[in-house]
Amino acid sequence: MEKVDVLLTRILKAEDTATILGGQSPASVINSGKYVPVTAKTQKDNLRCLDDAIRTALCGEIRTVVVVGPEGSGKTTALHKLVADWAKGECLQNFSYVFNFQFREMGSSAGELCLETLIQQGHHQIPPESMCLVAEKPDGVLFVFDGLDEYKHSLDPSVHTLTSDLNQPASVSCLLASLLDGALLKGAAFLVATRPTDNVKFLKGTQLEMLGFQKQQRQVYFNNFFTDHTAANKAFLHMERTLGFYDFCAAPKFCWTVCSIYKWLIDSDTKLPETLSQLFVHILVHLIQTLSLSKACSRGLVLALGRMASHCLHNQHSSCSKHAIDSFGFQQNLTIVDSFLRVQGEEEFSFHSQLVQEFVLAVAFFLDVSTYDDMEKMLDNHKGGAKLLDFFMSGLSEPAQYRLLEDLLGMFNSDQIKGFKSWFKSSSEKTLREYNKCEHYRCFHLLHQAQNESLVKEILTPPAHPRVLHENLRLQDCVALNYVITCLGKRERLSVSRTTVLRETMEVLAPSVSLLHTVILSNCSICKESVPLLASAVRLGVTRELDLSHSNLGDEKLQILCAGLGKTKLHRLNLSVCELTAACCGDLASVLTSETSQLRILKMMFNQIGDQGFTKLCEAMHSPNCKLEELEISNCDLTAASMEAFAASLCSGESKLRRIDFKDNMIDDSGVQALCKALREPLCKLQSLGLFGSGLTGACCSDLKEVFMSEHCSLTELDLSLNDLGQEGALLLCQGLKRPSCPIEILRLTRCELTPAVFKDLGSTLKNGTCQIKSLHLDINSVGDKGVKYLWDAVAHPSCLLEELNVEMTELTDACVEDLCAALRDNNTLKLLELRNNCLTDAAVPAIVQVMKEKVSMEELNLKYNNFSEDVFEMFEECHNIRY
Repeated sequence: MEKVDVLLTRILKAEDTATILGGQSPASVINSGKYVPVTAKTQKDNLRCLDDAIRTALCGEIRTVVVVGPEGSGKTTALHKLVADWAKGECLQNFSYVFNFQFREMGSSAGELCLETLIQQGHHQIPPESMCLVAEKPDGVLFVFDGLDEYKHSLDPSVHTLTSDLNQPASVSCLLASLLDGALLKGAAFLVATRPTDNVKFLKGTQLEMLGFQKQQRQVYFNNFFTDHTAANKAFLHMERTLGFYDFCAAPKFCWTVCSIYKWLIDSDTKLPETLSQLFVHILVHLIQTLSLSKACSRGLVLALGRMASHCLHNQHSSCSKHAIDSFGFQQNLTIVDSFLRVQGEEEFSFHSQLVQEFVLAVAFFLDVSTYDDMEKMLDNHKGGAKLLDFFMSGLSEPAQYRLLEDLLGMFNSDQIKGFKSWFKSSSEKTLREYNKCEHYRCFHLLHQAQNESLVKEILTPPAHPRVLHENLRLQDCVALNYVITCLGKRERLSVSRTTVLRETMEVLAPSVSLLHTVILSNCSICKESVPLLASAVRLGVTRELDLSHSNLGDEKLQILCAGLGKTKLHRLNLSVCELTAACCGDLASVLTSETSQLRILKMMFNQIGDQGFTKLCEAMHSPNCKLEELEISNCDLTAASMEAFAASLCSGESKLRRIDFKDNMIDDSGVQALCKALREPLCKLQSLGLFGSGLTGACCSDLKEVFMSEHCSLTELDLSLNDLGQEGALLLCQGLKRPSCPIEILRLTRCELTPAVFKDLGSTLKNGTCQIKSLHLDINSVGDKGVKYLWDAVAHPSCLLEELNVEMTELTDACVEDLCAALRDNNTLKLLELRNNCLTDAAVPAIVQVMKEKVSMEELNLKYNNFSEDVFEMFEECHNIRY
């Protein structure tokens, strides 16, 4: 058996020195005592410390743990740390033997061998007697395999003749497949680390997804890296602000690179980079300066790296052979490529990361017009493998960024720069004319990388910007969007939906919010920690309208928002469908009664505030500070019980309320009776009242009639739709409407069980010479041609002021067409006529089309969902104001 101290020495032996791009070796990380555990996600989507998750799994019933993560995410270091801790007796002591393998080394093994030989080849010097113990107690054995993605052979058990004999020679791939499938040394445990690869699907057990460093772990890492706490804090905060939103910032190796460059820049008193492109400019500058090459040699090296990058990205290869390397022009520079490339053995070369690969290709594009002559062709050739190539090209197209490189590499080609900018402007204009939100965000990201305010204003002209869609925003999208808006200055509106608004999200968007007159965050998941930042941005900015509808705001978060809204310019607040209850209404009342409150419009639909909550809002309306003019409070569980309080507020002499919508609240007749008392008072100035679906009957109409008859009535709009008023109730309304000075201009009686007798009385009212009604909705009342004829007669009368008439679903037939057309010819006021969902046929079309050609003043006649065939569609097309 290999001695534990020998294993520990081998694990902790530093194999190579750290490089800017390659990072620290696992041994140096562990030896320094600055190891920071990374985070992993379990198959149940729980976040856990990777080390703890592995130990818990392997100390239980699970025999195979597979750790999957991208390059540089800390897999190898975590495995080395675990093996070292086992050797020190600190963990996994349920295992007597731990064998540590690199798949890369095993891939070169040829011929057949038995398991003992395989273990010996892995530098585990195990005597024969120990091998017997391994065979007798396999549950005390742990195999640690790193780098499965680098193994080129299949581990599919179905393509191998699996062996269960420890002494039977077989190919390495067969031995591995037999081990991992459980045929060989059944009961042994396995810990496998890999980048995403097809071979993973052949492994049983539990899988852990590497997430790398979360924000708190990054902070610990930065504190460990910098000896000076002030420098560590400066570097960390700067990275989080400028780079922390990229996924690759979770990779420990990338954090090492950033820390190394930031330290170099801080020590030289140089401004830290604002973008990813600027960061890699500084990285390349540092590497070139470190090599101390001539300008010509440096340029040649970068061009050779560019050719290699192009080859790898175009062919989607992760590495190149020595033969390919020679063809790229590295002959004179091969001894210094270690700074840029990872050398595996003597024959395989690869970039330390795809970011480096794409950046050097972007630099090479601007250096070498002979190789990369066309921008679109360049991107098209590499679109399969490249992810951020256009980001880097956008950054490098600006003088402020490429001049640092020109000092070391020689001049960038001006034609290449002009070509890129021409492509960028034309493609952006095309993108912003369309509605692909991913492409819109891509455009914003390129502008952010360029860091050119004039370019933003040139590309995002006022007509283009409103077209941009903002849905499902990632944090990095918010960064680019914020940059664009702050470059443009004050804007009319920003609409973001279906986005999780975290604290980090609002930290990024706050400068933009302060510049916007209207901020819409509808259908968003708003986190508690983001609310104070939102309130602060609204308070300090120019925002007049805030829409948080269909969010998960809730009472607690609204309380925080209200506390931060002092001295705002906010005029409109939309809190519809925000999971609010009566508990929030005290906070809203405090906002409304504040001396600095400017709030005039409040939307609260679909919140269960009930009578108790509404009463608190009514009390606020007694305050002289309350400037509320419109309140939409439909579907809020209100009843007649709160109407007395509301009526009192209307008559207080302080209420500025002009419009309220009680839609789908069970106010019922008794509630309307209380309201009507207030509506007859001289101090009540309410102009619009919505009682759609409020459980009313004809019994309330006598009270409403008295309101219409009152000289103090200020109502100009009334919605009584979806209430069973019936003939008797509606005729009472008509009596009130006939009062010469009745102010009603908009009346909605949709589906109110009206009869032809009611239509007759309404028609009479419309032509009495004093009726002020301009908009009348009588849809979904089954009165047929006979009932609606009274309206056609009224429309034809010179005293009728109607501008909008809705008789959808009133069972009209072709028999009404003659009266309809005659009415339209004689009328000079009607703009909109709604005839949808009736029974008109093709026979009616010629007459209707003819009259609509004559009535150029009519804005719209809606004939959708009648009984027309396609044969008449061409006739309809002759009239721009017919919808069919």
